[in-house]
Amino acid sequence: MLFIIIVAFAFFATLAYSAPVVQPHSGDATFFRPAVGACGDTNTVADLVVAVSFDFFHSFGPQTNGNPICDRKIQATAPGGKTVTVTIKDKCAACAQFDIDLSPAAFDQLADRSVGRLHRVKWHLL
Repeated sequence: MLFIIIVAFAFFATLAYSAPVVQPHSGDATFFRPAVGACGDTNTVADLVVAVSFDFFHSFGPQTNGNPICDRKIQATAPGGKTVTVTIKDKCAACAQFDIDLSPAAFDQLADRSVGRLHRVKWHLL
């Protein structure tokens, strides 16, 4: 009986930390100055990296370094149709659930930085 309870707990704990993998999302895109991110790597403004929201990041697990979402790639598409593929390296505390915070190099591929914020950016995990 104890074994069944442990297996059931493990199953439901796994469900609690699983996020939609290929489901498309839509949110705002901004840009930030990367440094040492939540995944433990150091990145620069020239790297094609992204920070996802705190909630989305932790939907893959409670840990920061070593989180399964680290190093996953996403493809983001701006309303005008320009796309960029970026690597998840950080989490964004100020972002709403499906907002993304791009490195300057990544944002530049979608729009001029003078825009500041892009609305209705569609993105999905690859």
